[in-house]
Amino acid sequence: MGSSLRRWLQVSFINLLIVALIGIILRIKIALPFPFFEQQYLLHGHSHFAFAGWVTQVLMVLMVQYLSQYRGEDCFKNYRLLLYGNLITAYGMLVFFALQGYGFGSICFSTLSIINSYFFAIRYWKDLNRVTYNSPGHPWFKAALLFYVLSSLGAFSLAYMMANKIMFQNGYLASVYFFLHFQYNGWFFFAGMGLLISKLEKIMAATKQLKIIFGLFSFACIPAYFLSALWMPLPRVIYWLVIASAIGQVAGWLLLINLFVKNKTAIKQVFPGKGRKLLLLAGIALTIKLLLQLGSTHPALSQLAFGFRPIVIGYLHLVLLGVITIFIFGYIISMNLLAVGKHYITGIWIFVSGIIINEILLMLQGVTGLSYTIIPFINDLLLGAAIIMFSGILVFNWNSQGHKLP
Repeated sequence: MGSSLRRWLQVSFINLLIVALIGIILRIKIALPFPFFEQQYLLHGHSHFAFAGWVTQVLMVLMVQYLSQYRGEDCFKNYRLLLYGNLITAYGMLVFFALQGYGFGSICFSTLSIINSYFFAIRYWKDLNRVTYNSPGHPWFKAALLFYVLSSLGAFSLAYMMANKIMFQNGYLASVYFFLHFQYNGWFFFAGMGLLISKLEKIMAATKQLKIIFGLFSFACIPAYFLSALWMPLPRVIYWLVIASAIGQVAGWLLLINLFVKNKTAIKQVFPGKGRKLLLLAGIALTIKLLLQLGSTHPALSQLAFGFRPIVIGYLHLVLLGVITIFIFGYIISMNLLAVGKHYITGIWIFVSGIIINEILLMLQGVTGLSYTIIPFINDLLLGAAIIMFSGILVFNWNSQGHKLP
């Protein structure tokens, strides 16, 4: 384990701790009077920092670590400026979005973050092409980079509308969902899959199946954007394409599950017990997510889903925490990228329990909201779930920084 990798992972974990702390503050502002910060501004800062400061930062680090296996530890030196660039712009967005919402400072840092992402994508693509071994994970990494760049069109569209004061609801929502979709269904998902698939060299006979699975997911990603825009009047051909994309993703996932089941022995060798349990949980969360997307192709269900804020928030948390974040921890533990002790694992499971409680509460809030039923003390319960997640992150942060609990 290289010292550069360890330091960058520790920085990413601190960023996740900050994300969780802001989550508590946001819940306090809902449940109790809290005089500081504008709620909507802080929410923007929270979401942008979660995307850039936590998920993007740690995925960049893990992708550079993958590259370093073939090109040496110096890879981290080559990517140092880009990693610092993402980190600095992430903190800039956190501060300025929290203070001013969409203002001059926040838009500047957002733009700089996007420019940094372009440089990272170009550099990583070139370096990946220099790797002589053609891993089955490489197409996933390249697709992730393409979707990473594509997602910026949503951010630029939003900035253009705000700068020219031509904001209208459908345009605003279309731009926001475009950015979100190609971030979490494109960049985040495909980068994670690249890391996962690249570790399946032992299943050499599965090359053909892996290509089919990649084809299904990559085909589905672009039309699947309209799963987030079914509230707009869409041509019938687009609607049928959306249904095909939702089915394609489920089919691709079932093929991958079948591949795992048929190669259980090899999978157990690649992914040891502690990490494998977390990866399994992330897989369950992904299954729920894909089934929810398939169900949302029904117009009535789509209207209900996008009409209730707790359901939208629950879905976003399911993807970012349940799928992506749990996968990242499972991957790090499985690949022995950090020295993992008992208290570190304890912290992760406290964090995971908070995620599960949070998801159950949000979904209950959304479902009961359909009948205008209010769950007693729901905001206090959600605050409690946020505190549990923060506590878990604090425990494994303390241990990952080299400290030991008494």
